[in-house]
Amino acid sequence: MSALTLYDAASGLRHTATTRDGSVIAEQLAAVDVQFERWQAEHEFAADAEPQAVLDAYQASINRLKQQYGFQSVDVISLKADHPNKQQFREKFLAEHTHSDFEVRFFVEGCGLFYLHVGDKVYAVLCEQGDLISVPAHTAHWFDMGENPDFKCIRLFTTEEGWLADFTGSEISGGFPTLDQYLAEL
Repeated sequence: MSALTLYDAASGLRHTATTRDGSVIAEQLAAVDVQFERWQAEHEFAADAEPQAVLDAYQASINRLKQQYGFQSVDVISLKADHPNKQQFREKFLAEHTHSDFEVRFFVEGCGLFYLHVGDKVYAVLCEQGDLISVPAHTAHWFDMGENPDFKCIRLFTTEEGWLADFTGSEISGGFPTLDQYLAEL
């Protein structure tokens, strides 16, 4: 189940208790212009389905976001624990960064932990199967997929280039729980 915890950015101490209520998560994230919602597949598909079958199952929700934000490209990405480059990907995503585009992820399977650094707070957002998060352009954040990643996501972009990051150089992410630690604390 999804979760949201707010931390003090300077000290790393919890600012609020963790909530697992989807409507509370959506409301608190909306206050910092982050979209959070739950999607349901329009029809079932196999766990090993081709990317197009996954996209077809969520086409109405994808089309709504495309109209709302002008997204130009959509893809499906998955990462499993046996991926030979999982550690390099994890290290790259754990570094605080921004994008000149939205970062939109819908979790088809598995989970991941987004940290959003907004002002003097850090929002830890655990996204799981069925969750969509849309991080606005220029919002400092990082992502942890855990030591043994196991997720499949739909990504939407307003440009054809896809995921391009501007790293902040901050080491803030080292002061917060990893995905595995966060899950153990729940």
